[in-house]
Amino acid sequence: MTTLRSLTVPISEPSAAIGLLEYLVRDEQLCWLRCGEGMVGFGEAARFTASGPDRFTEAEAWWRQTVAAADVTDPIGAPGTGLSAFASFAFSKRSPFRSRIIVPELVIGSRDGTAWVTMTTSDPARTLDEDAVLAAMAGWIDAEPAHRESTPEDEIRPGMLSESEWKNAVARSVAHISAGDLSKIVLARDIVASLGTPVAAPQVLRELGLRYRSCWTYSVDGLLGSTPEMLIKVEDGVARARVLAGTLDRATAPEDDPGYAARMLAGSEKQQQEHRIAIESLLGPLAPFTSSMSSHSEPFVLELPNVWHLASDVTADLAEDADGARPGVLTLLDALHPTAAVCGFPTSVAGELISELEHMDRGPYAGPVGWIDAAGNGEFGIALRGAVIEDPQTVRLYAGCGIVAGSNPAAELEETWSKFRPMLEALGLDSHSGGQSAVSGRTPAPVGA
Repeated sequence: MTTLRSLTVPISEPSAAIGLLEYLVRDEQLCWLRCGEGMVGFGEAARFTASGPDRFTEAEAWWRQTVAAADVTDPIGAPGTGLSAFASFAFSKRSPFRSRIIVPELVIGSRDGTAWVTMTTSDPARTLDEDAVLAAMAGWIDAEPAHRESTPEDEIRPGMLSESEWKNAVARSVAHISAGDLSKIVLARDIVASLGTPVAAPQVLRELGLRYRSCWTYSVDGLLGSTPEMLIKVEDGVARARVLAGTLDRATAPEDDPGYAARMLAGSEKQQQEHRIAIESLLGPLAPFTSSMSSHSEPFVLELPNVWHLASDVTADLAEDADGARPGVLTLLDALHPTAAVCGFPTSVAGELISELEHMDRGPYAGPVGWIDAAGNGEFGIALRGAVIEDPQTVRLYAGCGIVAGSNPAAELEETWSKFRPMLEALGLDSHSGGQSAVSGRTPAPVGA
């Protein structure tokens, strides 16, 4: 195993206006940002990949060995400082996608008024002192961020299923629910953005970070997006989660009705049922790892620029084992994923139906994405409202909906377009409306036609 050396150096805080977004300058960057804070990674000092049902346990074993062997100097000692890594995991245990942990060569971080830069190297001969760290930082951020303008060649193409085929999959799902096979399934679909010029990943991430400040903007190896859903956050022995289920498109709301979202979400039995299933699917698996746990007695309405969601926050004190150790974030991921919010309930039945009905491999979409540090802290969201850069001019976008007994195929299709909207706008493509997508000021044939 490669032995890593890591040094953390305090730095001045980034600009208050956009925070760490100012350091998004390179296409192959890693990031985890919210409200301008978080971490931005450059380069690669080490990498681990795995696939299959044991991907989480294999990743945890590798990370523990890497941390144990590393020489880490961290005078700050806050969550995210010192040796840290970014990670992305496949949604499905059957997926050929290689889940990955990437230790960057350089991490710039900021949180709660403290900013730092960490340099990590596997080269035993490389100088690792404050001057070397600051020089490496200057080299990495000395780049002009790529910028892309929309072109007439930009277009949105159907993914694995046409719109009519996907609506048929929703109808088949409702039939399975009516037959008592399951109570909820989350069906996803994809579309493809074919661009006339290469995608500018830093530009996309900046757009997402500015438009969706309260979401977690992520980038790991070509997977990028801005998720509103925190699967699990571990910090100093306390675990937190944010569960979302129940969605309302803001584009459909009347302008002069401030109580519309609460009435349509909290007053809808379909939306409430979907949310109850999602929260219960988190609390059950999390409970064995905790000494105490609390959550909202009633969900609240989370307002985002594109949609409203029913949301609940969960807080839990993690229990110590006989040796006084608490479970790390990767252990919790293995226990929690997939929740009903991205799979369905029962998850085993829903997972089988997803494979049958979606006709695609989700890869990292709807899988855990986030970061870990050497102290066992970490944050992992669910890779939603995102896309995968397949090549410089091809980006595959994903969106899904929770299907329950009261679901309507046409309404669910429109919900997917509301969830595609953040990435489409960040890519410079107009969002879908009324069965067609306006791209670069022109109206192509209906998607799925």
